[in-house]
Amino acid sequence: MSTTNNGGGFSHEKIESSNTLLIVLMLFVLVFGGLVEVVPLFFQKSTTVPAPGLKPYTALQLAGRDIYTREGCYNCHSQMIRPFRAETLRYGPFSKANEFVYDHPFQWGSKRTGPDLHRVGGKYSDQWQITHLNNPRDLVPESIMPAYPWLMNAQVDASVMPAHMTALRRVGVPYTDAEIAASVEEVKGKTEMEAVVAYLQVLGTTAPVAAIGK
Repeated sequence: MSTTNNGGGFSHEKIESSNTLLIVLMLFVLVFGGLVEVVPLFFQKSTTVPAPGLKPYTALQLAGRDIYTREGCYNCHSQMIRPFRAETLRYGPFSKANEFVYDHPFQWGSKRTGPDLHRVGGKYSDQWQITHLNNPRDLVPESIMPAYPWLMNAQVDASVMPAHMTALRRVGVPYTDAEIAASVEEVKGKTEMEAVVAYLQVLGTTAPVAAIGK
């Protein structure tokens, strides 16, 4: 028995025999499905209201985040802790969207070459972080992470901070005029190493201390 629809419309035969039509319909389904999943998140308090105690990055921490992104650290280190017991035992409470409302763009991902870094803040001393970034194998002989020795001498470009923070304020980060005005002096003379360490040391510090490891 033939199942071909000769009466017009979008029959399987017509769709599958036209590359253009098939691509258009696939894109329509993908866009519609994406909107259905994503749009509601913009109206949920759990994803739009900052977590208790969450503060915008300071100018130095923000500069460190930019360097972290520039050097591609996020390609190996996810900042999303999964909601599984083994993960939470090792790293602490799992990641929640409202802990990242001031991150533009956020650093969530699925790459697992290196450990998740979301709860790394305060886990190690500043000197440990400096030594690790300068040459990871000094602390972890089996590490495959590249070294970043140039961060020790390169200085942060302080002149770009006011414009950067102003742009972030336009998308909802509550920086004050005073914080923006003081940003140049805050990072002036600081090395990129100091900035990256400042960023790493604040990651995950908004999580309740009592919840860590439970």
